[in-house]
Amino acid sequence: MPYQKFFLNHYINLPYMVKIGYGKIGRVGKYLIDKGLSNVALFWSDGLEELLGGKLYKGFEQNDIEVVCNKLVQYINIEEINRVAFSLPSNTDAIVGVGGGRVLDFAKYCAHLLKKPFISVPTSLSNDAFASPNTALLVDRKKTVVKSTMPFGVVIDLDVISKSPQIFIYSGIGDIISKLTSLWDWKVAYRKGYVRYNDFASLLAYNSVDLLLQMPKYDLTSSGFLKNLASSLLMSGVSVEIAGTSRPDGGAEHLISQALDGCTKRQRQHGIQVGISTYLCALLQNNPGIEKIRRFLSETGFFDYAATDPLSKEEYVEALQQAPLIKKDYYTVLSEKESFLKAVDLVETESILRKLIR
Repeated sequence: MPYQKFFLNHYINLPYMVKIGYGKIGRVGKYLIDKGLSNVALFWSDGLEELLGGKLYKGFEQNDIEVVCNKLVQYINIEEINRVAFSLPSNTDAIVGVGGGRVLDFAKYCAHLLKKPFISVPTSLSNDAFASPNTALLVDRKKTVVKSTMPFGVVIDLDVISKSPQIFIYSGIGDIISKLTSLWDWKVAYRKGYVRYNDFASLLAYNSVDLLLQMPKYDLTSSGFLKNLASSLLMSGVSVEIAGTSRPDGGAEHLISQALDGCTKRQRQHGIQVGISTYLCALLQNNPGIEKIRRFLSETGFFDYAATDPLSKEEYVEALQQAPLIKKDYYTVLSEKESFLKAVDLVETESILRKLIR
C-alpha cells in the first residue's frame, strides 16, 4: 500500500570526531586520549598491521593507549562477530577498525553489540560504508545488510589513501556519483506515495556529490581531489543516518550491482559495478543530471578504466531481470514495466555502455 503517514523526527547519531589529512595514522592515539578513550580493541585488515602498525603503535605509546585486544579480521560471519565481541575485556573503552570494508564492518558491528564507540580508520575510499550506519555481514552464509551504529570517529590518512590501488579510487568515484540516481528513485517513490522523504538527508546526499562536481578539473592523485572524495563519501554515509533509510545511498543502480554479485562468475569492485549502472539508470530515468554524470565519469577517467575490464553482457542482462526482485515494495525506475526492455536496448546500442558491458 502507498505510504501515507507522517513521522516525527528520529534520534540521529553523527560522528563526533572527524580527521582528514596527511599523517593522521600516527595521531590516532592523541585523538583517542583527547576523548577519554584509553583502552581499545584493535581490528586489522590482512597485511596492514605490518605496513601501518609502527606509526599507529608509536602514537598509542606516546598517549598511554592500551590495546586490550589485537585481531586480524578474515571472516565477516555474524557468529564470529558475536563470539569476538562478547569475549572482549570488560575494560574496553572503544573499538578501532583499520582497513577496508570487511574489517570496518566487523569492528562496527562489535561496537554496536557492546554499545561502545567505534573509530573508523579506512585505508581506501572505495565506497561510503566507512561512515554509514549499515554493515554487510554473512548471516546463514548469505550477505545481509543490517543496521548497526554510526562511527563515533572517522580518521582518514591521505598518505595511506594516496598509496592505495587505483581501482579503489575509481570505485569510490562510481559509488559517490550514484547518489544522483538513487535520489531520483527516492523522490519518485515519495511522489507515488510509497515512502517518506527527508529533505535534509536529500540535500546532504546531493551536496556530497556536488562537492566533486564543482571541481574545475580532476587530478585523482592531488590532495584536493582525495580530500574532497573523502569528505563526499563521509557526507553520503551520514545522509543515510539522517534519513533513517538507505534511500539516499542506493536505488536501482545498487540493486543491479547486488544482483550482479549473485550471477556473475567474477565480481568487480562494488563501486565499479555501481558507477556503470548509475549511467544506465540515469538514461532510463531521463535524469536531469545525466550530462553531469556523463562528464564526471568521463573526465575522471572512470569510463576508460572500467572499459579495460568490461562486464559480461549476458550476466548483466540477467542482473537487470533479478534486480527489481531483490527488495520487496522498493520502488525504483526498474519497477516500471518498460524499463527492462529499454535497459537491454541501451546496453546493446548506447556507445559508452557498449564499451563497458560486452
